[in-house]
Amino acid sequence: MNNIRLIGILLAATLIFKAEAKDLRIGIIGLDTSHVTAFTRILNDSSAKDHIPGGKVVAAVKDSSSDIKSSYSRVEKFTNELTRKWGVKLYPNVNILCQHVDAVMIENVDGRPHLKHAVDVINAGKPLYIDKPLAGTFADCIKIYRLAKQNNVPVFSSSSLRFSKPTLDARAGKHGKVLHCETFSPAHIEPHHPDLFWYGIHGVESLFTVMGPGCISVKRGITKDGKIKVTGKWNDGRVGIFRESNGYGGTAKCENGVHPVGNYDGYAPLVKEIIRFFISGKSPVDDRETLEIYAFMDAADKSKSANGNEIPLNLDWE
Repeated sequence: MNNIRLIGILLAATLIFKAEAKDLRIGIIGLDTSHVTAFTRILNDSSAKDHIPGGKVVAAVKDSSSDIKSSYSRVEKFTNELTRKWGVKLYPNVNILCQHVDAVMIENVDGRPHLKHAVDVINAGKPLYIDKPLAGTFADCIKIYRLAKQNNVPVFSSSSLRFSKPTLDARAGKHGKVLHCETFSPAHIEPHHPDLFWYGIHGVESLFTVMGPGCISVKRGITKDGKIKVTGKWNDGRVGIFRESNGYGGTAKCENGVHPVGNYDGYAPLVKEIIRFFISGKSPVDDRETLEIYAFMDAADKSKSANGNEIPLNLDWE
């Protein structure tokens, strides 16, 4: 009996050790968005109802943009919370940070520094999640994924809106084939970025989650109340539409009726996917689909400049 008990104790200790060993050390770059404190709480607070196990934020590089008020005016607040409440250690640059972590999240609210930071993380060989926007230009988006592919380093980028349950249900075919989809979200414009990169990405991500890849052209217009409206044509004849609006939502017309999509289910579903990605090295979103989303938004700006003419969506990506 004593031997059986001893074996049980040793087995339990082994399991606990393995569980603890699985906790990834996560580093954050860019501390100027509420996402950094929200994600850290979900990961580091084991008592939280929406806690996601598997990794903890342990290190960060404080970075912000001096020409974007929503960045420079908030970075101190979020940095203080990370260091004082969660014990996150600050490092002076990305190269040193990468020496102390297993995986990295780029969180700058400004997409322009993302390429520079991604280069350092990819060269260090660390799996990388990049928060929206993926980069400051579509050209930079391509550069990030090409470099990652050349170095065989996994990269994942997505809005949290992708992982709402109704949206995923539609994508999975729960209601039959999706025939048409319209989504909406706020689309605040930041002048250093293409119009939809800053906030419209949320509704566009929902649109592509439901429709899947395959968009071939984009036409931008305005709604009756002067809001942004972008219509995409898919290679199978289907049409998907993004509209600027208050809140988050949309509808998917499927073989089995019309169903709501595009809602916001919080950050935990996204954080869960980030941890799975860090562990497996496999992104839940195909690289091409992510790049097609940014090609769609880039083409929307080109259509705007061309007085609303239809713009072909050409994505040079294998």
